[in-house]
Amino acid sequence: MKHTIRIIVGMLLLAIPLCMNAQVKPKKPEGQKPKTEKEKEEPKKEPKEPKGGFEMPKISGFVQGMYQANLDEEGKLVDNTFRMRRVRLSVDGTLFKGLTYKIQGDFSRSPMLVDAYLKYKVCDAFAIQLGQFKTPFSIESPINPVNLEIFDYGESIQKLVGYSDVCGVGGLGRDIGLMATGKLFPVKGEEGIKYHVVEYALGVFNGNGPTVLDNNNRKDIAGRLEVHPGLQALTLSGSYYNGYYTNKTVETEINDLIDGTLDFGDKTSLDKLGHGTRNRWSAGIQYNDGSLVIRGEYLSGITGLQTLTIDTLNVVTSTDAVFKSRGYYAEAGYYFKFGKEGKEQKLMPVLRFENFAKDISIVKGGTNWYTVGINYWPLKSVNCKLDYSLVQKESGTNTHRLVAIVSYKF
Repeated sequence: MKHTIRIIVGMLLLAIPLCMNAQVKPKKPEGQKPKTEKEKEEPKKEPKEPKGGFEMPKISGFVQGMYQANLDEEGKLVDNTFRMRRVRLSVDGTLFKGLTYKIQGDFSRSPMLVDAYLKYKVCDAFAIQLGQFKTPFSIESPINPVNLEIFDYGESIQKLVGYSDVCGVGGLGRDIGLMATGKLFPVKGEEGIKYHVVEYALGVFNGNGPTVLDNNNRKDIAGRLEVHPGLQALTLSGSYYNGYYTNKTVETEINDLIDGTLDFGDKTSLDKLGHGTRNRWSAGIQYNDGSLVIRGEYLSGITGLQTLTIDTLNVVTSTDAVFKSRGYYAEAGYYFKFGKEGKEQKLMPVLRFENFAKDISIVKGGTNWYTVGINYWPLKSVNCKLDYSLVQKESGTNTHRLVAIVSYKF
């Protein structure tokens, strides 16, 4: 019996290394010739591109659900609501080598066209883009809203970059037009080009926002220049916008006031944003190495204004004027990464300060936002943000804002 056990144990000890060897060196398929030394040294060939560069359309998008609560100075709840902030569906692809396209819609309120353009890339230094897309202005606007450090773009961006512009026209930071883009002065590394020192974008637009035809004989010009001075993570940015807007709804009201078909009321003067100059500029800086994010920007805008006055004879006159807006912000956050490789999670505490004044001629007419938040990525496709803001008007009134937003991208 003991001898039999010894034999079994010996066979097991012999079988274990044989099994391990079989796993390490799998048997080659029959009929397959061993590779020569030359074949072993040759690099693997990349898969061939589809004929003509054509690619099947790629479908992607994201959904954002949001809760917002506003509180008064004493912390009492004023209002609160759940809402679908954005529901985007996007289709993009390549028609042939160098020519790409993108179509994006939003379904959060009603079906709305967000992006629709063709882009032809001649080389890294030059590409041409035609259709509806974001205007090249500011350092923050190009960031996808899912990837923002706080729940949404700041007030300065909203009011001076065509989201909810102070002039009353535009939306989504987008417009219809033609734009040239490019990257210059490549910096090479061991595996090829690491980054480009200069990136530019310059375009001509209608000036009325997405899906809206031009309603005056002028075109708006917008441009952005970004420089990475010796470091890919560091960006210096400057933008300029020169335009002219016409708010047809307001112009109709003004004409009715002058004609006497609309009651002027008890006021002896009235300001209306009917038409006029729409000029903007910005300067910003950002450091983003994938973990530490620091960004700041200053924005300034000049907007046309019509002032109506009535004299003692009830004669209404209209005078064109301008007012100047100003905004600036600074924010900082750091991503703490944890979890297994491939299933890594990210958690960012973030701080942000912002000031915006629609008309700097108004004494104490600006507003400050002090925001502290948590930005959490439990998965690559899921993002959760929780932000608290103290909203402080320079006139002395304070309110509070609490926002939670969950984003899912696919």
